[in-house]
Amino acid sequence: MNIFIKTLFWVKNYFFPGACVLCNKSLISLNEIKYSLCDDCRSSINVIKGEKCGLCGKPLITEEGICVRCRNIPQTTDANEKNEKSCEAAGIENYFYDRLWVLFPYTGRYRKLLTSYKFKKVLSLADFFCRKIIECITENPVLHNAAIVPVPPRKGKIKHSGWDQVDYLVKRLKKNSCGSKIVKCLKRKKSKIQKQLNRKDRIENLKDRIFICNNVPETVLVIDDVITTGSTMEVCAKALKEAGTRTVYGLCLFYD
Repeated sequence: MNIFIKTLFWVKNYFFPGACVLCNKSLISLNEIKYSLCDDCRSSINVIKGEKCGLCGKPLITEEGICVRCRNIPQTTDANEKNEKSCEAAGIENYFYDRLWVLFPYTGRYRKLLTSYKFKKVLSLADFFCRKIIECITENPVLHNAAIVPVPPRKGKIKHSGWDQVDYLVKRLKKNSCGSKIVKCLKRKKSKIQKQLNRKDRIENLKDRIFICNNVPETVLVIDDVITTGSTMEVCAKALKEAGTRTVYGLCLFYD
């Protein structure tokens, strides 16, 4: 049955090719159809280069090694060593994840790329993103033995939108022979939509809302589609470390 569906897909796209999600040019080659991106646009969408913060992964402009914001935040691999009350009293934030990788800025044509995938459900873009994720894992030896953990969707999200873009991405990673173990050990209770909240309010909104539902691996790579304040990644990392995970890395397709 799967072979039949795939055959229909290729026949449809051969006789009625779609358009590139970025430039709207007709798709001709099989690779163009496969990714919903023309060859020119696909080759121009590159992961950010240059110096990056060794913690949050965002580009460095004038700093070296760690950005100014991250230098003011204490880090440790043991969640129990964090003195949360002291930090809160001093107005200092915490990072529970050990390092974050981000691939694309959430601006311009990159924003259009995520919009096409997340809201217009151009599912073939997931395979393009998978290629970039696998390249990142391959280039960074510390990620080779990390189990992939998807960020859980907000309760009711799937019923409202019909799907979870992060879960689908992780499924495609498995299909694309990523090689990393997939572990779905996080779940999320009902909470407010995060979009209009600041970092402090987002963390408060997610407090005790993300919980462990399975055995946790020793080293994990938490996958999300976009990072704004980092609150979701932070709460996921906190839950994982409190459950016994030693090292939590994160990877987000886009950063805002």
